[in-house]
Amino acid sequence: MSVTKVYSFESNAHVSQALGEFIAHASSEAIAKHGRFTVAFSGGSLPATACKHLRDMQSVDFSKWYVFFADERCVGLDSVDSNFRLVREELLDPLVQQGRSVPADQVMVINDTLTDSTQQVADDYLGKMQSVFTGAKTKFPEFDLVLLGIGPDGHTCSLFPNHPLLEERTAWVALIDDSPKEPPHRITLTLPVVNHARKVAFVASGAGKTSTVRAIVDERNVHLPATHVAPVNGDTYWFLDHAAAKGLSVNKPSEFKL
Repeated sequence: MSVTKVYSFESNAHVSQALGEFIAHASSEAIAKHGRFTVAFSGGSLPATACKHLRDMQSVDFSKWYVFFADERCVGLDSVDSNFRLVREELLDPLVQQGRSVPADQVMVINDTLTDSTQQVADDYLGKMQSVFTGAKTKFPEFDLVLLGIGPDGHTCSLFPNHPLLEERTAWVALIDDSPKEPPHRITLTLPVVNHARKVAFVASGAGKTSTVRAIVDERNVHLPATHVAPVNGDTYWFLDHAAAKGLSVNKPSEFKL
């Protein structure tokens, strides 16, 4: 049975430490079970929070990681708008310096020579996903972990309120050319893909997220895209600081345990 667990910490630094431990544990579990760890990162402040301590955890076998992106902007890989660049700076480059890198062919980036056509970017990324998630019964990929942030409007990945992509039921990767948040051209994992993950972890901090977290976690406001993240056979985890969690009264935070 799918469960939702909410954790609250004194500061974002404490969130980062606990989240790193959580990711390391999820990695070890997945590698022990099926020999690899498939993880999807979103952008924003999440890569810094997720990777600050994780990159120095010597128990993690990064050679078995397959890194994807929950959404990506159709920009060059060196652009300040690139989610890949964030993960490269916060995790991949430091690991290279330590001699513990994720193999380059296991980091699934967009083809930035195709960014004039969002459709071509999406099609190419679908092919990369299919090369990893194969099998006759693979209707949707099953990520070991999807790491998500939330916007003040409740968006997650590049799934925005009142957007037709919220109704997508079959595609793995969708394109968006009218993002209400710059830059407008993006690709994103769809809700069915997120909801087939074994674990989904949301990360949010600060008083600016208090009302949004409450609307999603306690009130289950269906107008907010993140509310529709409900893994079919997986679990959902919320990593919050006390400021972001202070509005919760129904789903109150529990003690963090691995």
